Amino acid sequence: MGDVLSGRKLVSGARSMSEVIVPAEVARHADEVRGRSDGIAVVPKRTAHVVVDLQLGFMAEGALAEVPAARAIVPAVNRLSRAVRGAGGINVFLRMTVDLHEPRYWASLFDRMSLEASAQWEAAFGRGGSQHALWPELEVTDADLVIDKTRYSAFIPGTCALDETLQARRIDTLIVTGTLTNCCCESTIRDAMQMGYRVIFVADGSAAQDEAAQAATISNFVSLYFADVCNVDEAIERLGVAAAV
Repeated sequence: MGDVLSGRKLVSGARSMSEVIVPAEVARHADEVRGRSDGIAVVPKRTAHVVVDLQLGFMAEGALAEVPAARAIVPAVNRLSRAVRGAGGINVFLRMTVDLHEPRYWASLFDRMSLEASAQWEAAFGRGGSQHALWPELEVTDADLVIDKTRYSAFIPGTCALDETLQARRIDTLIVTGTLTNCCCESTIRDAMQMGYRVIFVADGSAAQDEAAQAATISNFVSLYFADVCNVDEAIERLGVAAAV
């Protein structure tokens, strides 16, 4: 787990919440329980870079679910996407999607909202909605995949095609970036790991609303083995590509 396991800082100059620290005792305890400290090895052709919800609704100033720090991670996400393509892996861009008429209506969320609020979310994040599109500064090519999901996690059966898509391509390792770290990224990573995927989370390619939420989620990833945590340079190095890409 690279810098995380030494308790050192993962630093990115490209974001406002630039320093993420996993307490040394958390890292030590994880090593002791696992009996090892090596990180996940990457086979590029069996690896997918999963970019979570970098859409207008989370990225634009004044957007319905704006995450200001998310705008700053785009250069790191683009670098990693280029490296994944160059190494023979695949990039998958997820889009949070609100569908109030889907067969598996999300009653546990939307029934807790007012009719006005749920309609506002559907107008923004429905397919073709005003804030549903990917952020225009993302580098998305014809070789990449774009997949909609209607839950926080992309691995809820019947609500997203991610698992079937990955299985068809024999993908077993995920490198995850995006937003919100402590919501859709975390939900997707927890489910992915429990379904047998090996997961790497890129600290400086992700964003939460504040540093406390970012740090707490990363500590959970490390202490409970949901994911390796590294910075974008280390993720690129694991792909066997020069970090200068």
